[in-house]
Amino acid sequence: MKRGNGVIMMDAVSMLLRERLNQDEKWGKQRHSMEKWLSILVEEVGEFAQAIQKDEIQSKKTDANNKLEEIIQVSAVAVAIAEQLIEEERKQYELSDL
Repeated sequence: MKRGNGVIMMDAVSMLLRERLNQDEKWGKQRHSMEKWLSILVEEVGEFAQAIQKDEIQSKKTDANNKLEEIIQVSAVAVAIAEQLIEEERKQYELSDL
């Protein structure tokens, strides 16, 4: 891997981590049903799509301005879902050891 690619990857991961921390600070630790998580994730993906369309279709009205910010939010929601699944899996494993 070229050094430049690694730096960009680390920048993206750093932005993702910052966003996850911001989400936890704003809403606290969230635990939802998978259906609720899916609706949150799809909403964020929709905002990313709007940001793309805003660049392509000048008349498109949206408050989603920044593609990078929007995709970082999509990624952060996906990580929050993964965190919950990991937590649930670990709890299940602990219970099976009893």
